[in-house]
Amino acid sequence: MRQIVAVVALLAATACTAPAAPRAAVSATPAGPAVLPAPTGPHRVGTTVLHLKDTSRPDPWNLDAKVRELKVTLWYPTERRDGPPAPYMTAEESELLMRGSRIASAPYDTLSRTRTNAVVDAEPAGRRLPLVVLSPGFTKPVSTLTSLAEDLAGRGYVVAGIDHPYESYATTLEDGTIAECLACDSNSDPGFGAGLVRSRAADVSFVLDELPSKWDGSDRIDRSRIAMAGQSIGGSSAMATMIEDSRVRAGIDIDGTAYARIPPGGFSRPFMFLGSAEHVAAPTWERDWKLLTGWKRWIVLAGAEHQSFTDTPLLSDALGIPPASGVLAARRAAELTRTYVAAFLDLHLKAQRRPVLDGPAPGFPEARFCPCS
Repeated sequence: MRQIVAVVALLAATACTAPAAPRAAVSATPAGPAVLPAPTGPHRVGTTVLHLKDTSRPDPWNLDAKVRELKVTLWYPTERRDGPPAPYMTAEESELLMRGSRIASAPYDTLSRTRTNAVVDAEPAGRRLPLVVLSPGFTKPVSTLTSLAEDLAGRGYVVAGIDHPYESYATTLEDGTIAECLACDSNSDPGFGAGLVRSRAADVSFVLDELPSKWDGSDRIDRSRIAMAGQSIGGSSAMATMIEDSRVRAGIDIDGTAYARIPPGGFSRPFMFLGSAEHVAAPTWERDWKLLTGWKRWIVLAGAEHQSFTDTPLLSDALGIPPASGVLAARRAAELTRTYVAAFLDLHLKAQRRPVLDGPAPGFPEARFCPCS
């Protein structure tokens, strides 16, 4: 992994490796709780949490667990204007994530005080809403994609963010126990990445099976319009899921190494690579690009780092970590990520043309369309 500084160094990881220890010199005085940017769409946002148990298979990481339990966070449009905002994570989850990421520049409960924009258990609104599945990077909870999820919900999508237990530093299970990162002990094994995306693909398919019977608002979902996006190994899992499950019509790999192998005959459903300059010459993206036979884009954001596509930079001030020179500013990174992810989904799930996907666009000079020379 290339040299990374400041906040990205503290929470960054490659698709399947835990983050390296940060440089002590980058700490500063924490600025108080982080506030996530407001959603840009016309709708207010509600959120709720489901716990689903797949009794057909054991947990792949916890040998004592005879079933695979998943935590699913839903974000969706609502008409409710007031109510308690959703917690970003619990104090215990915050501590485990910060300790695992070797962050000691702020109190360990800091991330639990992050301010979100979604109202807990608000009544969903709308009908025939497209569904987007989100999968986070390795060692990270899906809460680190909250800014993106809230924005998509505000634009009229139902978002199902999946926490894959034992693959992140902390996932709170239905009984209140914390599932810590057992998979971290295996991440150097040969074939780990390929096995991980297969497991996540099974997780996604199970969630799609169960959602109609487990969420009261599921009748508002148009199940003919489903897409998946993820960051890092979560992005890698998007293609793995689409290969196995035809219900997922379109997918986005956000800065993740591609592990699933596309059939030699090619893959025709819409797919987009969105990443940092690190992936301009990524051999797995180059390999898969040639096998994508349908609508496709490969977009690189100048100045982006691996975690620029997550909430991580938005949390840096709260963690007392000054921004690195030359790295895309946190709010701008969030704006660009939201713009290009939503544009792709609008085009392929809502049939709404978005010119920013056609090539370099005014107002978005950071976006570079590839393959790049």
